[in-house]
Order: sequence, then C-alpha cells, then structure tokens
Amino acid sequence: MAEIRNIKSGKSGGEPPREAMPRRLAAIVAGDIVGYSRLMQIDEEGTHVRVKRLERELIEPSIVEHHGKLVKTTGDGFLAIFDSPVEAVRCGIVIQQSMVGRNASLPKHHWIEYRIGVNLGDVIIEADDVYGDGVNIATRIEGIADPGQVYISGGIYEQIKHKLVCGYESLGDRKVKNITDPVRVYRVLPDATSFNRIRKRRESVLLILLSLTLLIIAGGVLWYLLVEPRSQMAHQAAAPASPLAESPRPPSSESSAARQDVPPPPSASSIAKQDVPLPPSPVPPLVSSPAPPQAVPETQPAPSIAPPAAAAVREPEMVPVRGGIFSMGSNDDLSEKPVRRVTVKPFVIGKYPVTVREWNECAAAKACGFVAAGKDDAPVTNVSWSDAKTFVTWLANATGKPYRLPSEAEWEYAARGGTQSKYWWGDQPQPGMANCKNCADVAGVEQPVKVGSFKPNPFGLFDMGGSVDQWVEDCWHRSYQGAPSDGSPWLGGECSSHVIRSGSWKNDATYVRPASRDSYDTNVRYPTHGFRVALSP
Repeated sequence: MAEIRNIKSGKSGGEPPREAMPRRLAAIVAGDIVGYSRLMQIDEEGTHVRVKRLERELIEPSIVEHHGKLVKTTGDGFLAIFDSPVEAVRCGIVIQQSMVGRNASLPKHHWIEYRIGVNLGDVIIEADDVYGDGVNIATRIEGIADPGQVYISGGIYEQIKHKLVCGYESLGDRKVKNITDPVRVYRVLPDATSFNRIRKRRESVLLILLSLTLLIIAGGVLWYLLVEPRSQMAHQAAAPASPLAESPRPPSSESSAARQDVPPPPSASSIAKQDVPLPPSPVPPLVSSPAPPQAVPETQPAPSIAPPAAAAVREPEMVPVRGGIFSMGSNDDLSEKPVRRVTVKPFVIGKYPVTVREWNECAAAKACGFVAAGKDDAPVTNVSWSDAKTFVTWLANATGKPYRLPSEAEWEYAARGGTQSKYWWGDQPQPGMANCKNCADVAGVEQPVKVGSFKPNPFGLFDMGGSVDQWVEDCWHRSYQGAPSDGSPWLGGECSSHVIRSGSWKNDATYVRPASRDSYDTNVRYPTHGFRVALSP
C-alpha cells in the first residue's frame, strides 16, 4: 500500500519530524588564491606553509575583527559570512591591501594573490558549512575577479555605496555559471580617487584618439589641396606632344655654331672633377669679410661655491596642554564604556593634524613610503598606523626631540578642551563647528579642507573632531575594562589593529564626539586616516 503523507506537515507515518534548516540573509565573502597549482609546483612545502600562515595571521583575524565568521578553508581559498555588507567589503579590502605589503619583498612568480567576491543573499546554515544561491553567486563573482581585487554584486553595492570611502567601477551584467539571471558586478576601488583617475585616464585616451583622427583627416585634406594639383600638373607636362604640333626642324649650321659658343651648364659631377666656377649666388655670403680681431679676456678661475646647507625640517606647530583629571569615555557606545577617571600629565600636542607639506618633507628625505597628493595645507590622508610611526621616528631623529603619537587618553583629554559635554561646544551638533558630513556648508569630496578652517577648541587645538581620522599610540580593545588610568597608552596583546579618533569629513556628527573611538588594521592605509604628533615636556 502506498504510504500516505500529511500534505500540510509533510510527515509520513512512522518517520520522525524533520527540523527546518535555519536560513538567514548574509553577506558572503569567497576568496581564492590565483595560480595555486603553479605555486605548489614551484615549492609545494613552502607554499603550503605560507598559505597556512596567511590563514592564521591574516584571514582569520581579519574576519573576526570585522565581526564575521570563517565558515571553512579550502586549501587555496576560504568562505566567510557577515551580518554587515559594509564589514564584509571592508574585510576584503584589508586582506587585499595587506597582501600587497606581504608580497612586496618577494619575486613576482612567488606572490600569493587572492581574488575575492562578495554577495548578499539568502543562505542555509549548517554547523560547518553554508549553502544556497547566495554562496554560489559569491563564488562565481570571485572566479571572474582580477588578482588582488575585490568584486561585489549589485546587492552589496546598493547597501554600501554611500557608507564606505571607496570608488566603484561598474562591470555591467555578467552571466555566471549555473545562475539563471545575469548578475550585476562592480569592482571595488579602495582609494576614493581611483575611479576618478580611471575615468580621467579613459577620457584622456579618447581625447588622444580623437585628436589623432582629426590630424589624419586634416593631413588628407592638405595633401589633396597641395600635392594633388602639383601631381596633376606634372602629369600633364610629362604627357606626349599633340600630333598636330610642328615637328622640330633640324638645327641650321648658324644656330649650331652659335650654340657652340655657349658652354652647356655644368653638371654636379663635372663640378666635382673640374675647376668649373659656380655661378654667382643671389644669396649674400654668410661671412662678407673677416671680423676684426678682438681681445680675448684672460680666463678667470670660477668662484668656489659652498655646498648649500641642509634645509631645516619644518616642525609642526605645537600647543602645550596642562595636565589634569577628567572622565574618559561615555555611555553612548559599548566601546566607550566604562566611564572612568583618568589622570593626564602635562604634554605638548600638534595644533593641527600633520599636513601634506610636512609629510612630503619626510618623503623627500626617503624616510616615508610615499609622496602625498593634495594641497600642501590640507591634512595628509591614506596613512596607516605604521606610516604614522615612521613619520614621528623620522621627525624625532631630524630634530632631536622626542616626537611621538599621543596616547588615546591624551587625545581625548585634549579634544575635550576642559569640557565634559558631548561635544566641546555643547551637547548638540552645531553647523560650522567641524569638517564632517552634513556638519558644514564646506564640502570636501576627495580631500578635507585645509587645516584650521574651523574654530579651535578651548585649548586652541584645531580639527579635534572631523577633518581626518587620527591615529593614536594605543592598541585596540573593545572596551575600557582594564585600561590604565594614568593617561599612558594601552599596549599589549597581538595589537593587529590600533585606535583611531576624531572621525573624518566623510563621517556624520556622531563620530566627531571626543569620546568616539574606532579601530583599523595596523599596516593598512585608508583614504580618511591621518594623524597628529605629540611631545613630552
């Protein structure tokens, strides 16, 4: 007898009830190593060790740091899920930028390069794996990504397009294997100005091609107007005489005799072989007569020039800050708790964030790793914590002064300016007080405005909120539980990420509170990150 099923519940006679598999909407990140088989052929054991080290030191910590979960590794790749599309893409950017630094000292054929695809979709979650079209699409997008790049789906793009300081290049709709509908794909450009540079480069190429086309057309027109008539005239001149023309008569003896008195014009060969005088030239000679002799001055020894003295290092303008006791933190965010009393010793801190001009002096001395773009009086951006440490080390050596990064406690104490309100000017945001998103009429699209464009706080410090995120010395901890109370930096642990303060011109007013804090990976640059320096008295 056929088994009768309960159509409503789907249960059969003696079969135990099946639990429904949990489903959820998630951001899926799929990563894969390009040319893994080739690397294994070159050095099987070494490649295996390097990949495992990357998983242990970079992949897993980055996923955890960005609040994701590593689902599995696949030998040459990994799969992770995130609650937040923003954190998923940010994690992918961090991994790719970290790999650039890790590959820098290796020959190109030994590079380990990841392709990363990110998709937003509904997935089925099991204890040790995830399934569904959302996973399949992420894997397919990863498969078409270029080495070292992060590609995202249209669903991810719609969620993050106004939340990350990135550029995005649309690659159009792509047909991917085993997926019915085409998938809209975007390439992530971690530097916000990259898309503009690519667009300008393409416009330049189009302009060059257009210019070449116009030159070719103009050349053709000139040839037709100038060369073609002459060729036609030459053709007519070379044409045979008309049969109606009179035949030439044989020369008479008289005319022949007359012609014998006139020598034929000399040829070039005869001139070379004989002393035949050239006919006078209508052009005046270059030298009509020898110039009168002139007295030659005695040679004087060149004056000795002393080598230029080394240019003095432009030190940042500094402001002394008196010590004191204040309440550090707030109850607005878990990372800012618990609020506690902290004692800060007197110190000196930069009046402004470090500027492009100041940074480029370090770059000119071959100490800092890149030349910063932008106006000289704008704050330097796209700086990692390691870059900031390199700068203060160079500045300390060049000046003989103990320049350093401020501690997190020093930074907040200076940012508050002796106040305990939410902002140094009060508890509510006010327009025109800080360079942040929707905080002022001044808008910086690719770079913040010049330092000192807004009012200083009571300590006379500018841009202690907004402008650029600012690195401090401290390692990142998720709360202040166990933090020192003497104003010193909180170090220790793996310290794979450090604290950033201030918020940036791309963040809203919530981020410019003196108590607001965030973190970022130690060795990774980001377009809104800068810093300011400090000194111990």
